[in-house]
Amino acid sequence: MKLKVAICEDDFSQSAWLSQSVFLWAEMGKHIVDIRMYKDGESFLFDFEEEKDFHLLLLDIELSGINGVDLAKYLRRENSRAEIVFLTSHTEFYGEGYEVDALHYLIKPVAQRKLFSVLDKAAEKLAVEPPYIIFCCEGQTIKLYENEIYYVEAFLHYVSFVTEAENYRVREKISDVEERLSDIFFRVHRSYLVSLRYVKRISRNEVFLWNDVRIPLARGKYDAVNRAYITVC
Repeated sequence: MKLKVAICEDDFSQSAWLSQSVFLWAEMGKHIVDIRMYKDGESFLFDFEEEKDFHLLLLDIELSGINGVDLAKYLRRENSRAEIVFLTSHTEFYGEGYEVDALHYLIKPVAQRKLFSVLDKAAEKLAVEPPYIIFCCEGQTIKLYENEIYYVEAFLHYVSFVTEAENYRVREKISDVEERLSDIFFRVHRSYLVSLRYVKRISRNEVFLWNDVRIPLARGKYDAVNRAYITVC
């Protein structure tokens, strides 16, 4: 599982240190992380409107503009279940975390040992819930678990997430979707991402799913998809 981490901290040196520390923690624990750094809440929200799939926020409470607590409340109203870790220099803010179900508080200057412990706890909690993707569809925010998705199909400027119950048509590039999904999905064709858990068999030019759907297999992809299928499944 790739952990998408946001660091919202207006002190650049502190933000850079946090980023380096998260990378070190990931390297030591063999995690994959995608770290985004923001100097204020507004810049984070600009990205959040398009990418709601953040897993973890290291959030300075005393941000200029929208503060960390108000930002966390907004995320919860948007049904984001990202783990939130508050960063603060003042213990009087402790009570604010209960309302937004914050994972932990870290007192500045943050000790790396304590940061690593909190990151371990966050990773453990996130691992309990299956991987999912969040997107906007027809004015609604949809949270779709990866194990619900049979395949993703691209057409023009849209993709369609195909599940047993419903298809979700979203304005997004398939290459961006590919980056957000785990390795259980394989790009078998420029227009198709297939969940390997639903693959029944593979021929030289098609992938057959358990629901009897046939997906075209691009030339030269046969060996790669077979290796991925054996490795992942």
